[in-house]
Formats: sequence, structure tokens, C-alpha cells
Amino acid sequence: MDRRSLIKGAGIAGVLAAGVAPAVHAQPAIRWRMATSFPKSLPTLHGAAVKFSETVSALSGGKFEVSAHAAGELMPALGVVDAVEKGTLEVAYTAAYYFTGKNPAFALSCAIPWGLRTIAMAAWKRHGNGGKLLAELFNKYNFRAFTGGNTTMQMAGWYRKEINSPEDLKGLKMRMGGGVFGNAMAKLGVVPQNLPGGEIYQALEKGSLDAVEFVGPADDEILGFQKVAKYYYYPGWWEISADTDYFVNNAAYDKLSDENKAIIAAAADVAGRDMTAKYQALNPPALQRLVAGGTQLKAFPKSVMDAGFKASMESFEEEREKSEDFKKIYDDLREFQKGQMLMDRVTELPVMEYMRSVKF
Repeated sequence: MDRRSLIKGAGIAGVLAAGVAPAVHAQPAIRWRMATSFPKSLPTLHGAAVKFSETVSALSGGKFEVSAHAAGELMPALGVVDAVEKGTLEVAYTAAYYFTGKNPAFALSCAIPWGLRTIAMAAWKRHGNGGKLLAELFNKYNFRAFTGGNTTMQMAGWYRKEINSPEDLKGLKMRMGGGVFGNAMAKLGVVPQNLPGGEIYQALEKGSLDAVEFVGPADDEILGFQKVAKYYYYPGWWEISADTDYFVNNAAYDKLSDENKAIIAAAADVAGRDMTAKYQALNPPALQRLVAGGTQLKAFPKSVMDAGFKASMESFEEEREKSEDFKKIYDDLREFQKGQMLMDRVTELPVMEYMRSVKF
């Protein structure tokens, strides 16, 4: 079996297990740059970009290098997608819903309120219509997407005051990701602010923000939100899961050999699985430390959840009317979700509910 067949057929795990470095020695060395939307301090989000770079280098025998640059090193966190679209940068690693100003359908590659769980999101993209529909969308902007990691279920964020009813949300200046979530929360009186991770703490500390949602305990602890807001709410119904993406400029990608194209796909898979597993491992002990340190963990009351659901559904309908791209991809996602929820009701949900009542 030649190297090309090995990479395509066995995948990265098989390649590494076989002890084969799939270097393309006949090819000249390739040097790409990747800018991320995340601070270097986060071993989960920015760390995934580093893992991607390391994997590309290892699989190519050092013949293909992708340097990873944290937010602000090459360009601002929210400028990375424009750079890839224009071809001034080969790769951007980011959360697609930061860029719904380009097209509201971008959010569907990352997270929407009351969306798909982590496993279901992967299934929709890989074996449903999600991957194909999103590829058609991103091609309009001169790049293609390789799914990165998933943050899994997120927290609902940090608040300076308690949230006992929907009325408590009115006038709240809150950092949140882009897309339908911000529109839905605005219907509840929240003033949405879309800030990248590295800028959130200062805004919260100075009082220009009243609340912030980012990801979950592992990242939030590192960023220090617990120092300036004591109420930590759950669940983050707006991000039941959230995918990151590697956006690769079409022209740069088309110049690659088949071997290097396969390496890009394999590296995204490796870094993605590592990131998702890292969140699952790091979040529980981080949450325990936060609570031990004085953080007050609280659940949203049902009235807030009900108001959030109603506002989200209204926002979805508005986006469906305004954007054909959003309507086409959103409708497909929801149809796929119906089957996933059916399986959840007869498999995972009953087991998880029972396990809450017993001790191991």
C-alpha cells in the first residue's frame, strides 16, 4: 500500500500505529499561517490549534508546517475570517457564530439555542446533510470548513446579581456569542455584546458588562470571571454543544497535493477529538474548585427557560424569513434533531435520570 492510500484508508490512528511518517519528500516544503480567535492562555481552544499544527507537521515529516497564532498576534480575534476569505491568510481557527454579520447561517456550524448535542452535531455534519449544506454556504466566501472540537454542553455564565425571573434580565449588558442567541436575549431585554475571549475579563471588571457567558468551568476559571461575578448559572441552553471550525482558503487548499489535503482533514479530526475530551476531563474538577472558592452555583428558574425558548423560536422564524441560506440549513438541522431526540428518550435520558438517584 502506498502512502496516499494509507493516509486516506487508515486515517491518522492507523498511520501512527503503523509507525509510518507520511512525508511527501518529493514536494517542496509548505509554510502556512493560522490565526485563531482565542487567547493563548486557554489550553482547550487555542491548544486545539497547536495540536492541529503539531499533527500536520508530524504526518508530513516536517514538510508541511502550519504556524498557530493566538488572537491579536497576526490580527484581531474577529478579523480572522475576512483574512481567509481574501486569501491573506491560509487558515482561521474560530467559532463560526462570531461572524453571523456575514450570514446568519454561519451560526449553524457552531451553535444555536436549543440545538444539537455534541454527538448529534457530529452525526448531522458527517452522516446527515449538515456537512454538505455548510460546505455550499462557506464556498460562497472562498473557504472550506474542517470541523474542529466541540465544547460540549456549556454553562449559562457569570452574573453580578441573581436571576430569579425574566424581569431580572432587562437592561443586563451581557457578553455572548453571535447569532440567534443574541437576538433572542435582546427580546428579553438583554443588551448583547460580542467580545472575544481575551477582552471579556476587563469589561466585566470595569462594569461595562453585567454578565458574561463564555464556555464552561475550565476556561472560565483561567479567565478569572469568578473574581468579579459570584453567581454562576446553568444550563447554557443557547449552547447545548458548540463546534469550532478550521476555515481554509480555497485557493491555498487547491494547491495542495492529495496527501497534504488528507493530512489537513486528519489533523482537524485529531485536534477536535482531543479538545472535546479535554473539556470533559477538565470541567468537573474546575467546577469543584470554583464552588469551593465561593462561587454560587445556581440553576435558571423555569420561567427564564420558558422565556428563553419562546424568544429563541421567534428569532428563528425571523431569520428563516430573511435568509434562504439560514432557512435551508436550519430546517434540515431540526428535522435531523427529531430522530436524535427520539433515540435520547428511549436510551440516554432514562439511564441518566436513574443514575442521578443512585450511589456508586
